[in-house]
Amino acid sequence: MGKLTPEERAVYEWQMWVPGFGEAGQEKLKGASALVSRCGGLGGPLAQSLAAAGIGRLVIAHDGDLKPSDLNRQILQTADWVGKPRIQSIVRRLKELNPRMEVEGVGENVSEENAGRLVGEVDIVFDCAPLFAERFAMNRECVRQKKPLVEAAMFSLEGQVTTIIPGKTPCLECLYAEPPPQWKREFPVIGAVSALAAQIAAMEGIKLITGLGKPLAGELLYYDTASMTFQKIPVARRPDCPVCGGAS
Repeated sequence: MGKLTPEERAVYEWQMWVPGFGEAGQEKLKGASALVSRCGGLGGPLAQSLAAAGIGRLVIAHDGDLKPSDLNRQILQTADWVGKPRIQSIVRRLKELNPRMEVEGVGENVSEENAGRLVGEVDIVFDCAPLFAERFAMNRECVRQKKPLVEAAMFSLEGQVTTIIPGKTPCLECLYAEPPPQWKREFPVIGAVSALAAQIAAMEGIKLITGLGKPLAGELLYYDTASMTFQKIPVARRPDCPVCGGAS
């Protein structure tokens, strides 16, 4: 964990005024690395906020070329990039925002084959993937490698965020023994709804890295923007969970 440079002190001055954060918190962020799986309408704003806050290294896993239908929510893309690899625009935009940060762009989605390697490269994982095959693969690796996982998801006008700390909290497969049928590759989305989950998840990660505040450990924060209601729902570990049932 390196000391802050004069430039970094100038950039992050206002957030270092936050009580309990200070220069020590900023140095912890500088020394931290994170994986963001899928950097679209949810992962994009999340990665942007982590970059702006001064995280030291981001690994971004995202496959595919930009489509016109992505532009209502994927804020790290630009209209002139349609038809080109999304990961290139993501890395470029993040580096423009924070040239001091290391960004590794991986032009593939998380899978059973690469999850172990990607999770092994970082300190914390942010799951923004729409498909449960990816989410379950990350969950299993985070539990196995004892890495914290911030789970963020949305559908239509609703969203949810929880923080998984292996050995202390339920894991994703405690919450979902089977993938919910409505969660598919394409689904209704307004960018502001996904960005709201992104910002909550970003703060969860910043808290975990710096020790600031109390994370959503053992709780799921659910919101419905149609009625603008928020609630915390306690979640419990399943003793028969195939991933974390016997973990400690």
